[in-house]
Amino acid sequence: MSGIDRRTVLVAGAAAVALPGATSATPRAAASLAPRPPMGWNSWNSFATTITEAQAIETAGIMAAKLLPAGYDIFTVDIQWYDPDAKSYEYNAKPVPVIDANGRLLPAPNRFPSSAGGLGFAPLAARVHALGLRFGIHVMRGIPRLAVERNLPVLGTQYRARDVADVTSVCSWNPDMYGVDMREPGAQAYYDSVFAQYARWGVDFVKVDDMSRPYDAHAPEIEAVALAIKRSGRPMVLSLSPGETPVIRADHVRRHAEMWRIADDFWDEWPQLTAQFTRFETWSPHIGGGRWPDGDMLPLGRLALGARDSRFTPDEQRTLMTLWSIARSPLIMGGDLRHLDAATLALLTNPEVIAVNQASSDNRPHILEDGTHLWSATAPAGGHYVALFNTSGKPRRVALPLDRLGVRGMVSARDLWERTPLADMTGAVARDLPSHGASLLHVRQRS
Repeated sequence: MSGIDRRTVLVAGAAAVALPGATSATPRAAASLAPRPPMGWNSWNSFATTITEAQAIETAGIMAAKLLPAGYDIFTVDIQWYDPDAKSYEYNAKPVPVIDANGRLLPAPNRFPSSAGGLGFAPLAARVHALGLRFGIHVMRGIPRLAVERNLPVLGTQYRARDVADVTSVCSWNPDMYGVDMREPGAQAYYDSVFAQYARWGVDFVKVDDMSRPYDAHAPEIEAVALAIKRSGRPMVLSLSPGETPVIRADHVRRHAEMWRIADDFWDEWPQLTAQFTRFETWSPHIGGGRWPDGDMLPLGRLALGARDSRFTPDEQRTLMTLWSIARSPLIMGGDLRHLDAATLALLTNPEVIAVNQASSDNRPHILEDGTHLWSATAPAGGHYVALFNTSGKPRRVALPLDRLGVRGMVSARDLWERTPLADMTGAVARDLPSHGASLLHVRQRS
């Protein structure tokens, strides 16, 4: 990777968009932790709970070579890296995680050998950083049930796990943790100790699960995690999961996290994709300012422990990437990069499409006609981006009247997916689209 500026991606018209690349000297308080939607890769869609250090290192190397030049720079190890016996998408009923003397989770050494001797993820994070990537982990809300069972001390305090745990607050789908009762002394100290450890490991991105639902019940722990990150002294992008995050809590979530899920786990099924249109439309007033409604990972390429490729058709895959780009959702690839094919790579790395995700503004939907969805945004170098979607079951012409953009007369148009100019248009931006298809254009008014 020598010679590549890993914090810059070339976009349409050879303009450069600087990507976030936080260092340990960057204060967390500023929106600059995620000035643009984060881009990266996450292990869940392809490895479930099972990823090992060897697989992580191999995948990170592929990511650095093939996706980092396009701006994908966050490499994330997802759930249960601390369970020596994690097996699949199903969780062990009575897991025995690896924890330290203060009840903090540690990577399982049988899966991550470099973590032995209390080193945690520091060695793996260093290898990921050496590739020019940032290192992320997934964690569950709360304190390990095993720590509560053993009543381990909270680091630096007179309190113990049972003093701070809320054993009535449990995740409905994962057996690893109890909630932390933030009314109890020692509760914030526990979260502080956890994120201080992540800071020592060199973690740059933390996806905290079982947070956004039910939102109000977990809001004190959202605040506690945000404070713990600030106190850790290391900038870490905070991602909250799963959704749906309630839009009426937009102000609160924007104050405490850089990104948050707007849906439950998103997989490669057309009904799930069509449901995302309404969610992104609802969240559109809250896009930007370093805060990003998150549609979840991109289930593209090889998925599900290698069992299959994405069920989305090529047209549906383009629709997915177009929607995530015009709505400025984080772009987090979920497929197995060891089996990355040319078509999926081209879909993920089109620079003119990525430019819409990373550098557009005023992104907004236009609700005009059943079976279609239309979005527009302001392009940084002038003109408008327009996304046209046909969600119906048959081909049709989809059009956005130019007056919706405040434009009169004739416009030039460029197809961003094909990276080619189109004939000038008057009256409306219009394209003939296949069923479940999409088009993404850059239009400028003719003088």
